[in-house]
Amino acid sequence: MAPMSSTSSIRVDGFGEPLRLLHVHAHPDDESSKGAATTAKYVAQGVQVLVATCTGGERGSILNPKMDTPENWARISTLRTEEMARAKTILGIEQTWLGYVDSGLPEGDPLPPLPEGCFGLQDPEVAAGALVKVIREFRPHVLTTYDESGGYPHPDHIMCHKISMAAVDAAADPDAWPEHGAPWQVLKVYYHMGFHRARFAKLDELMHAHGLESPYAEWLKNWERDEVEDRLTTFVPCAEYFPLRDHALRAHASQIDPDGPWFAVPLAIQQAGWPTEDYQLAKSMVPVTLPEDDLFAGIDTRNPITLDTWSYSI
Repeated sequence: MAPMSSTSSIRVDGFGEPLRLLHVHAHPDDESSKGAATTAKYVAQGVQVLVATCTGGERGSILNPKMDTPENWARISTLRTEEMARAKTILGIEQTWLGYVDSGLPEGDPLPPLPEGCFGLQDPEVAAGALVKVIREFRPHVLTTYDESGGYPHPDHIMCHKISMAAVDAAADPDAWPEHGAPWQVLKVYYHMGFHRARFAKLDELMHAHGLESPYAEWLKNWERDEVEDRLTTFVPCAEYFPLRDHALRAHASQIDPDGPWFAVPLAIQQAGWPTEDYQLAKSMVPVTLPEDDLFAGIDTRNPITLDTWSYSI
């Protein structure tokens, strides 16, 4: 991460207030499967946390065999809204919908076109407007989203990345989206990076050491060292909140099989083997020292700052 010169002076106000964290996710359930223990930790510390969910998950699958019924398919949109409400309560967060329509995950060779009007087909600069409004109203110090690959190649995850990065820039620009309120500068932007080989290899090792069958054995056979490990910058210790994370994930009952591989590794092994949730610092407007163990490292809300000479960016 190298310093980059800046040509504008930006006053960051609102200091002396509680820290605020905004997670931008593609679908309901993503907030519980990515970074939920981090969220629970910060909520316990008094941080205000808001999740902005881009789509309603209308074209998602039902991944829990016990929920795979015609009745649930007929009400999938309402069902996912209800699940999101339960997870929100469990995590102690606020949540808002950006109002875009799920693109679905295209399958086949060749891949079929995306449905007309879906999130994945939006113009990112235009679609970012809804998120600019959220940023200016909530005024987060830190924002999390996905990397340029979406974490995995779902069109909604990739678009989530695009609008997140566009909105962070636009929210700080007084000439952009003036109808959405006063400019706000997000100080740090992170990518969720929990899906990497080192973590699963360590859990696999401990499962075998305890005489248990690992759910990751087949993955690891064909998974060479991946570039995600080289991008990790931030490791948030949050093992004590893993049970709450799992409770929130189970609230999305249509999206997770409670008897499936997600819950196959005992919590004690997870907590001992990899007690952090991991991120890449993608953008910072404050000085940083890497690696970090806190998304808010370098942010002091006791004093206002003026950003007039530098920023940090990967």
